[in-house]
Amino acid sequence: MKLKKFILNFLNNWTRPIVFFAISLFLFISIIFLSDSITLENITFCILLLSVLTILISSILQLIKGKFLNFFLTLCSFGVGIAIFLFASTALFLRAESMPDEYADNLTVPQNLKIYLPSDTTFSIGDTLPNFQIYDGFQPGIYTYTIWTRKIEKGFCYLKAYEVTHNDSLSVERLKERSKIQVYNNSDTIKKFEIGKGESNVDRDFTIYEGDWGKPYAARFELWFVPTNGGQEIKIAEKNFRIEGWMR
Repeated sequence: MKLKKFILNFLNNWTRPIVFFAISLFLFISIIFLSDSITLENITFCILLLSVLTILISSILQLIKGKFLNFFLTLCSFGVGIAIFLFASTALFLRAESMPDEYADNLTVPQNLKIYLPSDTTFSIGDTLPNFQIYDGFQPGIYTYTIWTRKIEKGFCYLKAYEVTHNDSLSVERLKERSKIQVYNNSDTIKKFEIGKGESNVDRDFTIYEGDWGKPYAARFELWFVPTNGGQEIKIAEKNFRIEGWMR
């Protein structure tokens, strides 16, 4: 009852949702500009959506109660906030376009390592299993991949990536989640698993953000397996690929 009363009081006071929306908008824009954490971006975006919902509900309540001035002020405040959001998003985009990623400018592709190209057809029956292959996506820096394996318990696989000359971790915040593939094979027959296929992986790909188009470098991709039963995750394969970063 106390929670219900608090929510009603909050929504009936037309200024509170506006303040909530303003704070949420400020937090969201700050996180976009100052942080590379996808978790924080998702959290603040959800808070922003919640604030939008509260301000719309509050404006409807003002209209129902016949407080037309409050209704008008609420909608105006909402419109100003949306305009600020669009302006900040545009500014962020223009800033990203005018500031190329220099990560790969001084990197070289080693000549003494076996390095594959995305979209190479490298798998054959005689290959060591498990095995995997990365494929080019619709833009440089965006990729998909396929796994081949015999018997494997239920769980999921994902990728870790490292630049080979400095061992820098690549796209840590997003890569694990974006590269997940559910796997299970209870036979010795070779089975193929593809990212973007299946009920839980619709239209999935992953992105390497470090670097820009036209600036190739070498990255070591490690294939990790996490069992459903809660056992310890293990690395089951690794390969080096010549890649480019996605141009933001």
